[in-house]
Amino acid sequence: MSDQSRRKFIKHIGSTAALLGIGQLAALGKENEPVTILQPEKPFSANDKIRVACVGMGIMGFGDVDTAIKVPGVEFVAAADLYTGHLDRVKEVYGPQIFTTRDYRELLHRKDIDAIIVATPDHWHDTISIAAMEAGKAVYCEKPMVQQIEEGHKVIATQQRTKAVFQVGSQRVSSIAMAEARKRYQAGEIGQLNVVEARMDRHSALGAWQYSIPTDASPATVDFDTFLKDTAKVPFDAKRFFRWRNYQAYGTGIPGDLFVHLISGLHFITGSLGPTSIYASGNLVQWKDGRDVPDVVVAIFDYPETKEHPAFQMTLRVNFADGSGGGEYTRLIGTEGVMEMGWNDFKIKKHKLPEAPGYGGWDTFRTFTEKQQAEYVKDYNARYGANSGKPVETSSNYAAPAGYDDRLDHFKNFFESIRTGKAVVEDATFGLRAAGPALVTNQSYFSKKQLRWDPVKMKVLA
Repeated sequence: MSDQSRRKFIKHIGSTAALLGIGQLAALGKENEPVTILQPEKPFSANDKIRVACVGMGIMGFGDVDTAIKVPGVEFVAAADLYTGHLDRVKEVYGPQIFTTRDYRELLHRKDIDAIIVATPDHWHDTISIAAMEAGKAVYCEKPMVQQIEEGHKVIATQQRTKAVFQVGSQRVSSIAMAEARKRYQAGEIGQLNVVEARMDRHSALGAWQYSIPTDASPATVDFDTFLKDTAKVPFDAKRFFRWRNYQAYGTGIPGDLFVHLISGLHFITGSLGPTSIYASGNLVQWKDGRDVPDVVVAIFDYPETKEHPAFQMTLRVNFADGSGGGEYTRLIGTEGVMEMGWNDFKIKKHKLPEAPGYGGWDTFRTFTEKQQAEYVKDYNARYGANSGKPVETSSNYAAPAGYDDRLDHFKNFFESIRTGKAVVEDATFGLRAAGPALVTNQSYFSKKQLRWDPVKMKVLA
């Protein structure tokens, strides 16, 4: 890093982090490496009670409610779900006083509900979000924001028209680790970004969405016709209801479930609006359980040069048939270093090239005559110095404190927006700019074509 870049870096950082000595970087640290433990800038206050309801009490629904009620002043009052067992479980966990219904529209008319959490299958996100905003409710919608790109534009238009508080549930954008990573990226710590590579691989049945199905699942306990919405009418199928991620009709596959996390984080760090070219390939390798989406996807995204960042290429991969046992990483690679992201931690490793090119090794130097080698060394030392030619390598680790929960901070930000009018950290426009490239990844995979994407207008180009 040049002196000018270093001054810019020091001025820009203004870090709230404190170097506490030896710590643990969850995914990336090594023994005896110092870790900067990050802390939130300020506590959140609870002035007014906020009453929330949740539509869709599956894995994400229960997880979101558990997190939301940890925020002071937040009360869970109602839930909607199409499976009776989920509603019974709500009363077991949160108390018999919780109002439950199969029809989410009953929640929209209640005066004692301020905010709606939308944690349904993807194909219901837009309809419920729009209806809730039009009913005057704040909305926290799980990712991906929508299943179809055109739905995203309708959600954006509704948010802008109603002025409702609307936040997408990609919690990484509220992480203090992400905030610190963005500061250090913008300060030029890794030089000029040129490549981003990420993988999120798994090798387990549950990781491949083969979720447990209750033994009482039947047309009597599940409102299957409502679940189908406007998709093809098919006979009752418990797999389709409880393992909906496996089907194009209801979910968004690997890109919508996992790529969108990586894209959201990248856009937050770099300030990017999105790629202009997307190509995806993959296969259905192991989980041939009736699903019609692949279990291996690799995609290449070309990001154009903008005032926020240089042109760079991103490669994302998810492999549900990873015989090595799975694993994940995200790397932002620049000309002076690499930022390796964990979930709530990251490492910056620098490998700065020396001005001297070096000689010997796999080089033409050894093909010179002895006389020419001696003359070359003499000239080299006079030009660069005898001890030059070695790269400078450094590393720095950053991590959230033990027990930190980025989803909790995401909900704190959401509720603070309701209370104070402060802008949310991930509005509908950000949500579509993250979901759009993931949805286009699916289109590219099934069409076997490279597709062009307009990141400003958020649409596929012909």
